[in-house]
Amino acid sequence: MTEPTFRTVIEPFRIHSVEPLHMTTAAYRRRTAAEASYNLFSLRAEDVLIDLLTDSGTGAMSRDQWAAIQHGDESYAGSPSYYLFRDAVQHLFPYTHVIPTHQGRAAEKILFGALAGPGRTIPSNTHFDTTRANIEFTGATAVDLVIDEGHDPALDHPFKGNMNLERLDALLTDHGADVPCVMMTITNNSGGGQPVSLENLRAVSEIAHRHGKPLFLDACRFGENAWFIRMREEGHRERDVVDIIRDMAACADGMTMSAKKDPMGNIGGWLALNDDALAQECRNLLILTEGFPTYGGLAGRDLEALAQGLKETVDHDYLNYRITSTAYLGDALERLGIPCIKPTGGHAVYIDARAMLPHIEPLKFPGQALAVALYEVGGVRACEIGTAMFGRQPDGTEQPAAMDLVRLAIPRRTYTQSHMDYVIEVCEQVKAMGPDLPGYRIIEEPPALRHFTAKFAQI
Repeated sequence: MTEPTFRTVIEPFRIHSVEPLHMTTAAYRRRTAAEASYNLFSLRAEDVLIDLLTDSGTGAMSRDQWAAIQHGDESYAGSPSYYLFRDAVQHLFPYTHVIPTHQGRAAEKILFGALAGPGRTIPSNTHFDTTRANIEFTGATAVDLVIDEGHDPALDHPFKGNMNLERLDALLTDHGADVPCVMMTITNNSGGGQPVSLENLRAVSEIAHRHGKPLFLDACRFGENAWFIRMREEGHRERDVVDIIRDMAACADGMTMSAKKDPMGNIGGWLALNDDALAQECRNLLILTEGFPTYGGLAGRDLEALAQGLKETVDHDYLNYRITSTAYLGDALERLGIPCIKPTGGHAVYIDARAMLPHIEPLKFPGQALAVALYEVGGVRACEIGTAMFGRQPDGTEQPAAMDLVRLAIPRRTYTQSHMDYVIEVCEQVKAMGPDLPGYRIIEEPPALRHFTAKFAQI
């Protein structure tokens, strides 16, 4: 008998414990949105029904991760939990030095504190918000060099996260003295969760190293990127995803990591690199703000949970379920005529708010308008990734972002298909309201990462 095939890809796990959801009314949600000054980050979590604000630290840990927590050793220095964690990282990313941090932006802060500064330029395919902010905080300039296809939401391209090789080579040729390193974000979060091909990553590595520049990976979603390589790039279909991850790691000289993404943690991160002198400088900076180098702001139990999570995230059944279930939501929205970035990314569906709400000009924040409407109508919390997040320039001026998106980020192992069916219905109702949705203006904002705490008012 041949192995049967089925249309439905089921969750490769059973539910062990449950967490209640707080059911609310539309009138209640309109009131709480106004009280939060229309910034969804300012909502109380219990007032959110389906929370797709981020996939960072919001996933469900496994039975074995909870069991691993009981093994956590809380010694201040030299905890065995650190060495278990280090070995789990180096199993996939064989860099010489592994420096734990409390989350990814701490690793970015330390790395760019050591490498960046006034007059420096750091290129990437697309820098995410905290990466860009940590670079610009030092006085350096963050430059995005994603391929042209990555700017077209409607274009279907298998690796829209790829870097433009000609532009990278030209930048390093003309301004190489100002560039301390090259970054590569996998998958490319701000560009729609789009993957980077191994071919492109190897070419970026060759260009960077030919110009004498180290390459660092912003590798938060490395497992999802490796799975896309396996499924979409010629010659990799039968390979183990662990081997593909090692091939990606071999292209670079180090990495930053938010372990709240693919490593399945609720907290944590790390900086890994090969350069001995740079590693020592980074450890010195770590001690100033994060803690001793063998715990870096984390408890031993966190390190143990992450070590187990790194084993689980490379499981083929899990990755197949993860990518397929995200595509389920994206495909359904496309059938409803809701414009989304094509193809669907790994961790999220990105709605093209600028195309969906053409009556709202970019500087009146169509992404914010759409995100607020999703919450008010159905209690779905999403994240604007557009002009509210990226529109303000270092000199204080405003300009439209390359795209105005709303990200529906799906926490790992948290929601079922019926939750996603509900999200689809909410999106359908909001689409019908589209022409009546108002734009927004910012009435108060901080000097950096304004989207987290800014206050908005309806226009």
